[in-house]
Amino acid sequence: MDMDSGSLVFSFFLIFTGAAVVSTLILYTRQPLIVGYIVLGAILGPYGMEMVSDTKLLNDISHAGIIFLLFLLGLDMQPAHLIHMLRKTAIVGVMSSLVFASVGYICALTFGFSQLESLIIGATMTFSSTIIGIKLLPTTVLHHKHTGELLISLLLLQDLLAILLLLLLQNGNNISEGYSTLLMPLGILPLLVIGSFLSVKFIILPLMARFDRYHEYLFLLTIGWCLGMAELAQAIGLSAEIGAFIAGISMATSPISQYIAINLKPLRDFFLILFFFSTGASFDLSLLDDVFMPMLALSAICLLLKPPVFRYFLRKVSEKRSTGWEVGARLGQNSEFSILIASVASSHAIIDSIASHTIQATAILTLLISSYIVVFTYESPIAISDKLRRD
Repeated sequence: MDMDSGSLVFSFFLIFTGAAVVSTLILYTRQPLIVGYIVLGAILGPYGMEMVSDTKLLNDISHAGIIFLLFLLGLDMQPAHLIHMLRKTAIVGVMSSLVFASVGYICALTFGFSQLESLIIGATMTFSSTIIGIKLLPTTVLHHKHTGELLISLLLLQDLLAILLLLLLQNGNNISEGYSTLLMPLGILPLLVIGSFLSVKFIILPLMARFDRYHEYLFLLTIGWCLGMAELAQAIGLSAEIGAFIAGISMATSPISQYIAINLKPLRDFFLILFFFSTGASFDLSLLDDVFMPMLALSAICLLLKPPVFRYFLRKVSEKRSTGWEVGARLGQNSEFSILIASVASSHAIIDSIASHTIQATAILTLLISSYIVVFTYESPIAISDKLRRD
């Protein structure tokens, strides 16, 4: 059934009712819900049962999920605390990223990918899943403890690197025309950040204080601010994701930031379900034979290499061996950002469909296996053992 105006409601029915059924099965087997959404997309999408055959509109709608994800990520970042934590983990984050990127690059070259495709595949190997990392982190036990702070600061550093890579890919087609077209948006970026903070201080927060009794107004103003900054960033040559992230972090110091974050999470989750469904629906199952071996190799590298590498570098900055292993295990997967980067790079014709599907398949497989490792080994909200189950 096509995604025209007449079928949009029916398509939503298929997606969300199907997601409810699949999520029930996923939770019984202690899997991350993300995997369920992706599998559902593959089943119902154009390469499966063809019940949702035109995913263009769905992709456009689901893009809002990533915008809200980055807005809320920025909203949770206190700038001062972010700078303090990043100083502690910067060496670990940068050095580990260089190791993962180098090994991923060499592996991709071995399987015959081009230099540029290998560079991008290698880059995606540096990222771990923010959603999985946070979802499997028991907030009452670890979030305010040292292990939780290390984990979150490393994820934030990776997210910043991912956002930078997305910025480069958004302008990838301009590189051949000269670096000035790429450097211009980067030059505008500091002005956008300063303007964002000033707008929040002198316009957004005074309006919120004046009309704080009207909760729906706060909701609308927040969404307008987020999407407005996303559109502004895109208009000046950056990306909508960058604009949303800046919009969030500029509001992070406001006393109302946590109220906004709590109220926007259901909206974010709604769009993220659509994003991961469209990821599965866009996965061409006929290419599975072509990507199977590189996917296995990259997944093995990710799962086997990340824990000891993180342990090694954390030991170098005087962290305990057990802390290093746990942080490494919790970060021992690929990221939803890798899926997004693959999609953006493919849409800009920077990489071909084989490379894009290799990145996506690696992310899906490592998300699945890594969640098993964490659930069976460390404390988490969905641990099978009562001894390890912590909320």
